[in-house]
Amino acid sequence: MITIPFNRPFIVGKELYYIAQAVQLGHLAGNGAFTKKCEAWMEEHFIAKKVRLTHSCTAALEMAAILADIQPGDEVILPSYTFVSTANAFALRGASLRFVDIREDTLNLNECLIEEAITEKTKAIVPVHYASVGCEMDTILAIAKEHNLLVIEDAAQGVNATYKGRYLGTIGHLGCYSFHETKNYISGEGGALVINDERFLERAEIIREKGTNRSKFFRGEVDKYTWVDIGSSYLPSELVAAFLYAQIEEADTINNRRRFIWRTYYDSLLQLQEEGFLRLPFVPNECGHNAHMFYLILPSEGVRDELIGFLKKHGVHSVFHYIPLHLSPMGMRFSSVKERLTVTEQMSSRIVRLPCYFDLTSEDQNNIIGLIRSFLRRKRAEIKSIHPHRYQKGRSVRTQEFGTQGATDLAGEVHPQKNLPRRQSRKLPS
Repeated sequence: MITIPFNRPFIVGKELYYIAQAVQLGHLAGNGAFTKKCEAWMEEHFIAKKVRLTHSCTAALEMAAILADIQPGDEVILPSYTFVSTANAFALRGASLRFVDIREDTLNLNECLIEEAITEKTKAIVPVHYASVGCEMDTILAIAKEHNLLVIEDAAQGVNATYKGRYLGTIGHLGCYSFHETKNYISGEGGALVINDERFLERAEIIREKGTNRSKFFRGEVDKYTWVDIGSSYLPSELVAAFLYAQIEEADTINNRRRFIWRTYYDSLLQLQEEGFLRLPFVPNECGHNAHMFYLILPSEGVRDELIGFLKKHGVHSVFHYIPLHLSPMGMRFSSVKERLTVTEQMSSRIVRLPCYFDLTSEDQNNIIGLIRSFLRRKRAEIKSIHPHRYQKGRSVRTQEFGTQGATDLAGEVHPQKNLPRRQSRKLPS
């Protein structure tokens, strides 16, 4: 029986009070007082030009694809190691998907492989900020500018995280957030489109209102509203917005708690990394993460699967993550190039995510840590057989050996990544 779930939705402040307030205000459909409060809060705190609340990050991505004017035959560059919504939004517009491999260190889109994937049909680059660690955005933006491409950030996991002091989602032309119940700040289902390019401001409002100029009508700018563009019903209800507003009011409280949990895992499991049992998350110096997830990279898929089973047997729900999209039936159908993505396939088969949520207790977390230590030390002989060089007398395992340019990875295999620059991590990630 599972006693420690992978995730647990939580209430941290005035969620129920604000929901009652929304009911009393008599406006439960979208774009009411709480929708506007949420948008204004994010615009102020993230220094965003404009934020449009949506009913999901999927909706925000679909709006972004429409704003980018993706047409049948256009190509979009994105990682295969991502949630299906990243790809679906562009496949729905008829795009061909050009999947690019990920970096071994951050598991983000490998920016050094983007240019060779660009063709005359390429329309946009979609970096996904995995685990709230920012992609190498300076390089990506430079490539996009040189080739006249749009950059659409999938920052579903990156709300309130930064890259070189700038908030994820506010760096590209468009950005997309998620407030799903598995994220840091939640509303059950929910999302937002961040608009950083002025040319998309007016059309985004119309698309969100089902392709009508309804918002102009309510502002008194037209005497009646009508259908003026394509669009859909992308607004969340005021009940969703009310719940979310209570959450983001307590953003610092949530962030501090999650970072404490993340840091406890890191500090407690660091010795296992030094001994060669696993690899911990990598956070470059220029990235401020939000502790969205804590994951481990195990030496093999077999060891990973056994650990998940062992934890489940002891009441802990841990999970793997994405099945690479380029290996899926629909990924094969929409992909413009069929090729192996070695790093994506390796990392996806060896990753395990641990419970990481706001009200995870210290007792439960210490139990998880103890179980991981017990399991891996009992597997010492098997892990040693996978990469015996790690157990040479006096040898310690360096962080850079666990997935960087031309380095030997945790399974003892070398995967040189073309021109991949080293990103320096903090000695003690925060």
